[in-house]
Amino acid sequence: MKHLIWFFFLVSAGSIIAGYFLDVDYSEKLIGGGVVVLFFIVFPLFSYYRWKDKKVEDYMITKENIEKMRDFDD
Repeated sequence: MKHLIWFFFLVSAGSIIAGYFLDVDYSEKLIGGGVVVLFFIVFPLFSYYRWKDKKVEDYMITKENIEKMRDFDD
């Protein structure tokens, strides 16, 4: 999964950079395609990869977590 994320990131970054530096008719499409791949493929895959084995309850503010923070502070 990590290699797939890196592959799409490099493709996206390469497309954006090529769009900026190449003087071709479709350079704006290269930039746009790179941004689309970055936001609709790379970021969701990265988020899923980083959060797949985590418990969401550990990051939510609940009464128990507030009490743990207060006990830790004292």
